[in-house]
Order: sequence, then C-alpha cells, then structure tokens
Amino acid sequence: MAIKTYVQAITEATVEEMERDPAVFTMGEDLRKSVYGATAGLVERFGEDRVIDTPLSENGFFGAALGASLCGMRPIVETVTSFLWVGMDQLISQGSKMRYMFGGQAELPVTFRIRMFYARGAAAHHSDRNYPTFMNTPGLKVICPSNAYDAKGLMKTAVRDNDVCMIFEDGIAISSRMEIPDNADLPGGELLVPFGVANTLQTGSDVTIVGVAGGVQHALDAAKVLAAEGISAEVIDPRTLVPLDTETILKSVAKTGRLVVVDPAHKSCSAASEIAAIVAQEGFWDLQAPIQVVASEQVNVPYSPALEPLIYPTPDKVLAAVRLVLD
Repeated sequence: MAIKTYVQAITEATVEEMERDPAVFTMGEDLRKSVYGATAGLVERFGEDRVIDTPLSENGFFGAALGASLCGMRPIVETVTSFLWVGMDQLISQGSKMRYMFGGQAELPVTFRIRMFYARGAAAHHSDRNYPTFMNTPGLKVICPSNAYDAKGLMKTAVRDNDVCMIFEDGIAISSRMEIPDNADLPGGELLVPFGVANTLQTGSDVTIVGVAGGVQHALDAAKVLAAEGISAEVIDPRTLVPLDTETILKSVAKTGRLVVVDPAHKSCSAASEIAAIVAQEGFWDLQAPIQVVASEQVNVPYSPALEPLIYPTPDKVLAAVRLVLD
C-alpha cells in the first residue's frame, strides 16, 4: 500500500481510466496548467486532444461534453461548485433528462468533477456546497467522497457509468492522506467502489452519526471524544447521495435508536434533511429521541475570517447534538 492524498487519488483514477479506454478524455478551464492539482502531467502523457482547455463558458463546454457523450465519448469535466450555476441549462434541461425523454436510447456517460472550496475565505460566490440541489433532479448521480480511497474508487466507477455523474470533491478533505492498495493487490486488479453502498467507518450501539462529505471527519472526531466518555457512536459515510444506501442507515438506527446527521450544506433542503425524513418515515418506531441535523447556517457565506467558521458544522456542534439525543 502507498499513502496518497485525495488529489493524487483523483489523478490516479483519471490516468487509469484514460489508459484503459481511448474514449475517455478530460476538459475544463486551465487543465493543462493543473490549477486545481488533479490534472498535473496529463497533457504530457495523453496529448492536447485528450486534455482540453476550454473557454470560460460553462454552459458551452458542459453542453459540448454532453454532446460528445451522446456520440460515444466519455468526458471527465473539471469545474467548481459556483460555476455549476452558469451551466445549469445544460445540466438540468439536457443532461438529466435526455436518457429518459429518448426512451433509454441515449446514454450520457459524463463525469463532472466539482471542487468545493468552502471554509477558505472564498466568500459567498465561491463557497457553495450545492450537491443537495442536484439530489432533487432525477437523472443525475450525486457522489461525495470523503477520503482518498473512495475518491479513487468512486471516480473510476463514475467514468464507467452510463449516466451523468457529479462528483463533489470536498475542499476540506482534498489534502487528507490515506493508504490506497496497489492495483495488483486488489481483487480484479483495480479499485472500484460501487454506488449506493454506504461505509460504516465505526460501529457503535448508542447513537448513529451519518456524515456527508466533510461532515464525515467531524463525525469521527466527535466519536473519539464520545468514546472517552463511554458513549458508543456508529459513524456512517453514505459515499453516494444518489443512489443513497438507506438500508444501512435504517439498520443502524434500529440498533442505536438515535440519529445525528452532519452535512456541510445549508440546512434547509439539505442532504441531511432528506436522510432525516427517510428515517422519520421508515424508521420512526426505532427512534428513542428526535433526529438532530448539524448543517451550515441558512446564511450566505461571509468573507470575514472571524464569521465564516461560525456557520459550518464542527465536532463541538456534533457533540452537542449527540448529547441532546442522549438526554
């Protein structure tokens, strides 16, 4: 095994898929200069025909990627959360609907790699965590890797999928490091993480904590403090929000009787809200306390370094929520 960063894992996945399938190519703004780190060395390895620098026009190159996918190509598109809004017509009006409206005759194997740069003084325009918006749009698969292992495995699965896949790369997690097995040591010779299969990172009996994206680390940090107090927390990372592994979450809540959901997105209509609603509807009689949601405050992200940290989930906020459900 080798220790890799989240960004290195994404690069490895991209290289492996481009080597495996000549239909795979990558496109986005300033990829050849690797502004965001994950495309370093790709143009030297694969050439300019497969590593395409695009104009600053998301609606244009999102549409170009979708069109290329309809013609048998498998684009990987790099962008950031705030720029998704510029390409919404292509994403929502076309990408999410075409396969359905054409009766399954069209396939759109596009992977959107979307970097989330919140909690870094990027202010309101550049700090979106907008994956819940796309959970509400049928036809899109929504993926939120929280560590390097899942980033690589889910990325490779996404590139091979025949639907539009949106991978939200958490800016808090991208510098994290994790052991990733060499391909030769893996069954089948490569790392593939399936969609719709949650990862139970820690088993417990007193409370279930579900973390989304960067919320996973807050959940794990809180669980360590709770363990020292004799409280046993089960920590679950859904890994994919669409499809969502509701069975694992419901089984855990049936065991613990309590649920806290940690989500960096704004609280209203968040991924946490959906998970809470599912458990309230399908696991109500297993609950021993009201579900608690720890999510970002419902305000625009301030530029002020003193104010910005106050709106996001933290381990302390998770601890407070757990203590509330245990009272």
